[in-house]
Amino acid sequence: MIMEMDHTAWAVEHAARSCELIHVQSAPALTYTNITGLPTVLTLHGPNEARLTQLYHRYPNVYYVCISKAQCARESMPRTRVIHHGIDLSQYQLQTRKQNYLSFIGRIAPIKGTHLAIDVAKRTGIPLKMAGDVQPQFRPYFEAKIKPQIDGKLVQYIGPANLQIKNELLGNSMAMLFPIQWSEPFGLVMVEAMACGTPVLALPGGSVPEVVRTGVSGYICRSVRELSNCALNLQFDPASVRRYVEENFSIQRMAAEYAELYREAISSRAAVNAA
Repeated sequence: MIMEMDHTAWAVEHAARSCELIHVQSAPALTYTNITGLPTVLTLHGPNEARLTQLYHRYPNVYYVCISKAQCARESMPRTRVIHHGIDLSQYQLQTRKQNYLSFIGRIAPIKGTHLAIDVAKRTGIPLKMAGDVQPQFRPYFEAKIKPQIDGKLVQYIGPANLQIKNELLGNSMAMLFPIQWSEPFGLVMVEAMACGTPVLALPGGSVPEVVRTGVSGYICRSVRELSNCALNLQFDPASVRRYVEENFSIQRMAAEYAELYREAISSRAAVNAA
């Protein structure tokens, strides 16, 4: 923590000498921004926490960026807006020929609904291929609820997923399951799946209604039963699913929205200084 603070202090000091604006990605960095006199942007990546909201209110001149409307609804700072994540589409390959299996990528954890993805596989008889980290605090969950279900046939566990594995696992699957059990601030893997031309079958937690467009890029379901029914009746054009991401979640769109915010923040500070 001390080394992180030292690095942040150095970065802010350097930015104050050579930049017009500072964009930080973590709450602790805010504590250094008041001394620079520069406009500051903070992107909120995690869930709402009361202690952090209290901290944010101590810096009312900061521009706060939420990554979904669902996340933003839980915050109350004066300068808050939504900019959805975007991805570099050149890193994800469209796969038009799908294989007969469902995919799941994410932390192996109760809040991610890994056990529910397995339930869908059992209900439908469609094989499930899973990838993701097992963090120490969720090891008991994995050992008790997930590992006994892994048979290498109906349920397979690949392990952690890098970009290559994501492209192969998501691209070849007929659909990705996203049975989220908490208010996910964004859920980037949904966009990654759709970038590969793979529809997303999700439960409606957090940002899901903002990311998945029913009938276009996937289905938003209310239960495991609905997820299973949708998995058995998929009718999606992979190219159209990919196009949806190109039009809504490209890195170019995200960059343009941040650039607009930067211009607004710099102009506003210049007007204040000139008054």
